[in-house]
Amino acid sequence: MRHTLTPLRRAILLIVISATSTWATAQKTASSEAAWPSKPLKILVGFPAGTSPDLVARTLAEPLSKALGQPVIVENRPGAGGNIAADLVAKAKDGHTIGVMINGNLTIAKLLNPKTPYDPAKDLAPISLIGSAPLVLAAPAHAPGSSTADFLAAARASGNTWSYGSPGVGTVGHLGMELLKARAGMAPVHVPYPGYPQVVTAMVGGQIQLSMLPPGLAMAQARAGKIRVLGVTSAGRSTLVPEIPSLAEAGVKDFQLEIWNGVAGPASLPKPVIARLSKLFSEIARTPEIRQKLFQQGWQVAGTSAEGLANRMRADYAVLGKIIADRSIKAE
Repeated sequence: MRHTLTPLRRAILLIVISATSTWATAQKTASSEAAWPSKPLKILVGFPAGTSPDLVARTLAEPLSKALGQPVIVENRPGAGGNIAADLVAKAKDGHTIGVMINGNLTIAKLLNPKTPYDPAKDLAPISLIGSAPLVLAAPAHAPGSSTADFLAAARASGNTWSYGSPGVGTVGHLGMELLKARAGMAPVHVPYPGYPQVVTAMVGGQIQLSMLPPGLAMAQARAGKIRVLGVTSAGRSTLVPEIPSLAEAGVKDFQLEIWNGVAGPASLPKPVIARLSKLFSEIARTPEIRQKLFQQGWQVAGTSAEGLANRMRADYAVLGKIIADRSIKAE
């Protein structure tokens, strides 16, 4: 005897099958997420060893490895102001690749160069803002002028015969100098380098006459007598380097800029994984030991949630985007 399903029974059967399939999928997803990480986690850094993002990544790697129960490997992939590594993170499909990035990589990369192969707003998932800092205007040890105001006057008088270094087009070191040029009436020529250590080497060697450096690096070199520090880019004096005056004290008005390091992953990274990493990075960065290490590197620790980094990305997009528009800056 053949049994035919009534429309009602057929509808009920379809609901049961759908519910069973949804439950099975949910169980499989939950099981997969519970097993994460199933292999070593890779942190990509877009700058050479010894740079600020590299030091931050290596400071966080060991405690993160202990928390996850898997090795955490820091891999340097320098180039294009950090955008090569950021693109590799954006395109990663293994679920175990993230990156420590700077402002530019997470904000204005696409605005600066439409050919940038990734879009920070669409292809990267914010995880945590680790720390921020003002930059320090620096010059060779025997730079002219007995004060910051005198040095800026000498820079103005030198026109385009002076050069300044940065770790790449679109980095805050680059955009900050362009803003200073506008505010102080200077015209030094931009020379990009792979990272800040190379900028310092060029400054010590006399190839460039000024640059904006991270405070940790700048102060270490200044104490060694290799360079001269002239002012910080914060509105007032910074707790990181309270002995250094702000540029405002030298007569540079309306100048405030910060660099920061944040952790991001590919947009494809599952939300529970992002939430777990965000919580861990926040907790690790705020521990007394790691906070002290980051402070010694020149960072005011933030250790935010993913939302905190997303908010900072939006704010910096507006600030840095205006500098790019006002100065007509394009990727070289």
